[in-house]
Amino acid sequence: MEKRKVIAIVCGGDSSEHDVSLRSAQGIYSFIDKERFEVYVVELKGLTWEAHLEGDKRVPVSREDFSFKVGRRIVKPDFAYITIHGTPGEDGTLQGYFDLIRMPYSTSGVLVESMTFNKFTLNQYLKGFGVSVSESLVVRKGSEDLVTDGEIIDHIGLPCFVKPNAGGSSFGVTKVKTLEQLRPAIALAMGESDEVMVEAFMPGTELTCGCYKTAAGSHVFPVTEVVTHNEFFDYDAKYNGSVDEITPARISDDLRDRVQALTSAIYDILGCSGIIRIDYIVTKVKDDEGHERERINMLEINTTPGMTVTSFIPQQVRAAGLDLKDVLTDIIEDKL
Repeated sequence: MEKRKVIAIVCGGDSSEHDVSLRSAQGIYSFIDKERFEVYVVELKGLTWEAHLEGDKRVPVSREDFSFKVGRRIVKPDFAYITIHGTPGEDGTLQGYFDLIRMPYSTSGVLVESMTFNKFTLNQYLKGFGVSVSESLVVRKGSEDLVTDGEIIDHIGLPCFVKPNAGGSSFGVTKVKTLEQLRPAIALAMGESDEVMVEAFMPGTELTCGCYKTAAGSHVFPVTEVVTHNEFFDYDAKYNGSVDEITPARISDDLRDRVQALTSAIYDILGCSGIIRIDYIVTKVKDDEGHERERINMLEINTTPGMTVTSFIPQQVRAAGLDLKDVLTDIIEDKL
């Protein structure tokens, strides 16, 4: 019998979503084919890198080659399945490390990860390809006074969203309705990122769509409609159930096809790898002849989307009639 390849599910990280990442790791561990692969969870926090073993035992992981000891045996993973939400697993840092030690991994490469992690940079880049995004600007730490509150509101309008520009989470996001709320919201977002994006509010239907591609083929998942009971899809809505997630979305076949086609096109434009999930807001606009039509606006791209049982991607995989075990095997074996 052929020796099983060793897979390290890499989780944790240094953002506010450290513990959410651990839950995603447990989800992936439960889905992955243990008959085909030998699987370990590796948790990163700062310079503490540890592999989780049976009986709640933990052993240090070498930063030289990502190896660790299981009893007397030295285990060196063949593949890293990255499920860190935020730095260093969603911003290109960890991808650069794995490139240096020649270890294949599940996500996109350094450039794609760092670009998608920086929301403003991503928006400006994709605008050049005709992708519709909201109007936005960036406020940087130490340069907050370069633009006045009035100038921000004149350019972006109210209400608006203030969010960490470089961040993989829902922490630090505020829906600002008055001028007085702007600076406290910027200060809150600065706690998560040195750059803050102020983004125009777009009323509409929120949708999200996952996708992955391998040498064997392309898979664009069914679209999910996100109906939050809160002001917006914040941390509470995302993780504490204050939201209705409807898969497949209650939208026309035409809109569904357009969202899926756009998701696939953005995947190719960026040169993504592994599973991604793109969030959209669909707004109503009038064309030159006064006819109302639906505009698909990209909100953000998640390159290490949540993978708990109730997360969007597992929902969409089930709705597509696929088995997540087969999807993960597909992604891993495509890189090995």
